[in-house]
Amino acid sequence: MAQVDEKPNDPAGKSAGKPVDDSADQQAQAPQVSIWERMEKPAKAPRTTLTHAAIAAAAVEIADAEALDAVSMRKLSGHLGVTTMALYRYVANKEELFELMLDEAYTKYRNPAVPDETWRDVLRVHAHQMRGIAMRHPWTVELALRSVVSITPRVMASVERALAAFDGLGLDIDAMADGQYAVMAYVRGAITDEVGHLELLKNRQWQSRDDLREAYAPHMKWLMETGRYPVYHRYGLGAVRKDDTEGRFEFGLDCVLDGIAAKLGI
Repeated sequence: MAQVDEKPNDPAGKSAGKPVDDSADQQAQAPQVSIWERMEKPAKAPRTTLTHAAIAAAAVEIADAEALDAVSMRKLSGHLGVTTMALYRYVANKEELFELMLDEAYTKYRNPAVPDETWRDVLRVHAHQMRGIAMRHPWTVELALRSVVSITPRVMASVERALAAFDGLGLDIDAMADGQYAVMAYVRGAITDEVGHLELLKNRQWQSRDDLREAYAPHMKWLMETGRYPVYHRYGLGAVRKDDTEGRFEFGLDCVLDGIAAKLGI
């Protein structure tokens, strides 16, 4: 695809028209006006070559295939068939690119209102939707671990949906936020562990968790033979649901929802 050369629009007013490499980009401070506010404003001239949506979709495609560290302005520009400088008309730095990617990942979030739904119904769907996003896009877990601020329209819409599940139940706003955060914290912890296992299988080119267990069998065998871990040894020999990740997630979620109900009296 032919390279398209565009003059950079430097939202931060610091590049003075000079090319910005990825290393310098990562040190750039975020502009005072967020990318979402800038996107709401009409463009000065028609832009047919690039759009924020196209940039986000291409970056997500790279991250899904090659992991988050593979996403760079240079690789993204080649993927889109434009110059690296052209991207800076649309994103000021890499953190803004990550925001676009995260918002794109949340296009699949579905939690519509249904008749007679309860707060538990809403939060159960919310939790499973978040888990589904992480399974489809494992790099979103890494973004959370890197402490990228998750202030995007679609992410905020999902938070609003979860928070509003407690509305009208006689709770103050702090209690509502605590309930929403408890569910979010559980999901993040659960999916970090689950995604970690899946990434390990992928990186080692193992087909199943049985391959993982076989690889670590000599280490585990020695530990178990010390006799120091009798209960875990019993689990290793007798458990029949070791690979039921869906069931384990659902059990943990039930415990969290039951705890919220008991603690908040709802």
